[in-house]
Amino acid sequence: MKRLLAALVAAFSLAAAAQTLDGPLHLVVGYAPGGSTDRVARIVGDKLQAKLGVAVVVDNKPGAGGRLAAQQMKGLAANQNQLLVGNPATMVVAPLVFKDNGYDPEKDFVPVAHVNDYEFGVAVGPAVPVRELTHLVAWLRANPNQANFGVPATGSLPHFFALMMGEKANVKAQVIGYRGSAPLISDVVGGQVPVAIDTFETLLPQHEGGKLRILAVSGSERDPLAPSVPTFKEAGLDLVATGWNAFFAPASMPKAKVEMLAKAIHEVMQDPDTQRKFKDQKMTPVVATQAQSIAMLQKYRAQWAPVVQKSGYQP
Repeated sequence: MKRLLAALVAAFSLAAAAQTLDGPLHLVVGYAPGGSTDRVARIVGDKLQAKLGVAVVVDNKPGAGGRLAAQQMKGLAANQNQLLVGNPATMVVAPLVFKDNGYDPEKDFVPVAHVNDYEFGVAVGPAVPVRELTHLVAWLRANPNQANFGVPATGSLPHFFALMMGEKANVKAQVIGYRGSAPLISDVVGGQVPVAIDTFETLLPQHEGGKLRILAVSGSERDPLAPSVPTFKEAGLDLVATGWNAFFAPASMPKAKVEMLAKAIHEVMQDPDTQRKFKDQKMTPVVATQAQSIAMLQKYRAQWAPVVQKSGYQP
């Protein structure tokens, strides 16, 4: 009886809180439709709509590598029902490399919910005579002119991960930025660049098709989608790094509303069907409270800020 009463009280509280939205909830994505951040917004948005009983709209506002959306949400009026779907590029890297970023992630936004992680992979094309990460490191040391790491974009997380890997491997890496993953993979497969560093999910189809070989994955555990691929730690480099997507509220949003939305998203992420949809998209779902999301972000900034600053990268 007590459990039933508690469940009814919780359900009533959430329903009452939802009424404070007083209109649709907008999930703002700083990228074009179809990308990973957009897919995250749509999976969570569909579930939130049913849970909150209000329309949930995904607003794509691409521009400036995701920064435009964040800039437009800075200083939003308190009565606006908008959440930003952010990632490390907009909430960690941008303020470190742009002198006039247009927003301060720590002052202008409040973390609401961390919902998924993604890993990085290092891959080589068929022309590179190695099959293991230790062999690649030895080959690069013996052929320093081949220490060219292709990444999908300069200033991206794979760019800075490439620098982390080079430092751990004691190899002076030359990072070559491409205009997206497609031309990068084409050049690796064709032998124009020996090494590719990109998100694991992006490299996986070519790995499965035998066109390139993923030598290691950057998570703390092997990815279930490719259990034969070792982690960097297993392969001999003490390196663990991931990317993520999370929801952020503008600093103006009332605390009670932020907490209500955090609770709702937390419950959505506990739903097995939500988790299945993330996995179908080759993304790792995360169930995190607001407090856990804040702690994750603090730890992440502490890990990546020194790497970005040491690189001296300027857009």
